[in-house]
Amino acid sequence: MALYEKKEEKTEVKDDPAAKALLRQAFEKTSRWKKDFPGFSATLIFNDNGTVYKGDVRIKSRSDMTVNMELPPGKEALKKSIDEEIGMIVSHRAWRTFEEADGKHSVTFGATDAHPMGREILIHGDGMSSSYRLKDDRIRQISRTTPRMRFTINIEDVMTTDDGKALTTQYVVFYFSGDGKLNDVDSFTEKPCLFEGNYLPGIRRTITVDNGAAVVRILEFKNHKLLS
Repeated sequence: MALYEKKEEKTEVKDDPAAKALLRQAFEKTSRWKKDFPGFSATLIFNDNGTVYKGDVRIKSRSDMTVNMELPPGKEALKKSIDEEIGMIVSHRAWRTFEEADGKHSVTFGATDAHPMGREILIHGDGMSSSYRLKDDRIRQISRTTPRMRFTINIEDVMTTDDGKALTTQYVVFYFSGDGKLNDVDSFTEKPCLFEGNYLPGIRRTITVDNGAAVVRILEFKNHKLLS
């Protein structure tokens, strides 16, 4: 799933304090790297449906990230997807406050219903018409709209970290066209690596569909070292 840079919009919608408080609570119970996290380097092994490539990665932040992996000519799109995949991991795990994330937007409740994924929360003015479903202080579903597509992420499984936070380990992304047609489905499974008190990327498996066939890709991070 490629990263999309949000283009924020002005909105006249006012906050619902109860909705924002509920979202804040779920946000603060989600595992992220600490504010003083120094970054890390690691060996990178990428298995593309049976073909293995090796490289390395150095990550300090989303804007300071280097991925080295030699791929054969004609694999530029694959290299781009690896960069985007790692960038997405970093974006989700990097430190930020609630006020730097959805807390800077207007937040309201959606329709009241008995949805199995929980209460709907709407985000206004983020440029992606984002919505969440929350249950038991956890985000269970995320929906967003970009100029090219609409997608919904169902969070299937999480682990509880040593400090009691929720860290997603399995989720499925459904991609829809503008007219609501299902275009693609991607399944993600992650096994984090606990290294010197930090939950770093370990093994990330993606199952997707390409040209009528299921494609399995595994991104493995090994030999982690914290940066000084």
